[in-house]
Amino acid sequence: MVDLNRCAAALVCIAALLPQAAAQPGGKVMRIVVPFAAGGAREVLARTFYSELGIALGQTAIIDNRPGAGGAIGTASVAKAAPDGQTLIFAASSHNVTALLGANPPYDPIRDFAAVANIGMQSYVLMASAAVPARTAAEFVEYARSNPGRLNYASAGHGSSGHLAMAYFASLAKLDMVHIPFKSSQDATTDVLAARSHALIVPNVGAIPFAKDARIRLLGVTSQRRSTFLPEVPPVAESVPGYAFDSWFGLLAPAKTPQAVIARINAEVAKLLRDPVILGRLASQGVEPRALSPAAFERLIREDYEDMARLVKAVGRIE
Repeated sequence: MVDLNRCAAALVCIAALLPQAAAQPGGKVMRIVVPFAAGGAREVLARTFYSELGIALGQTAIIDNRPGAGGAIGTASVAKAAPDGQTLIFAASSHNVTALLGANPPYDPIRDFAAVANIGMQSYVLMASAAVPARTAAEFVEYARSNPGRLNYASAGHGSSGHLAMAYFASLAKLDMVHIPFKSSQDATTDVLAARSHALIVPNVGAIPFAKDARIRLLGVTSQRRSTFLPEVPPVAESVPGYAFDSWFGLLAPAKTPQAVIARINAEVAKLLRDPVILGRLASQGVEPRALSPAAFERLIREDYEDMARLVKAVGRIE
């Protein structure tokens, strides 16, 4: 007969040893910091690959949500972490924006971090209320120019990606529009659906559900080419030459992390980006995979920083 008391005692002992085992060589814990609250879009995307990455590296990977100050608190914590590859941040283009908009940012987005692995890119979509007599980006530009100061655009808040994308669009197209900030992209979209706001730009995953909605029109994607997720929607650049706006997603480590450590993580991420299961998860989030070497990813981040710096100045001019 099975001794239930003895089995229970054994299970307790095993459970007590698990955390210790994770801390031993070969069983280390890698923390992937998401600098926003649990349940947000960034965390959902991080969870598409974090477990598989940990297994590939022979470790246990965990998501560590550290929200606050628009992502600055969690980001700063990684900048100060030990440069051993055990603490990474899952970052996006907002990594640069938050620092550019801060009066005294607690981290330098370039000098305090080492580029590890790019996961992919996400484009955005220009959407307008059906109350606006425009079915293309070109018609929207023409209508807005004919009604200076009478149209507004919604966003998820000052300095958000949607705000910068729309401000950049208005600046290049020479439009006089009023910015209406909300607390989230969902709130901003709801206002456009109700025809209280006239337009907005959101990530493609936020636009796809409204592709057939009569209350709103998808006028253009912000990528230079048509998106694989919305192939029927033309690029905004066909109406506003030179316009492009997208976001990268990737892993960064504290500065001075050994190159050998970075190279190993980068190689395992590149393998994951060929896994059909991972690719399917990324596609569900509107992300196109793009494996880059650490050097190429670093160039992308630096170029993005320069682009975002120009956008932040454009925002200041039209506010």
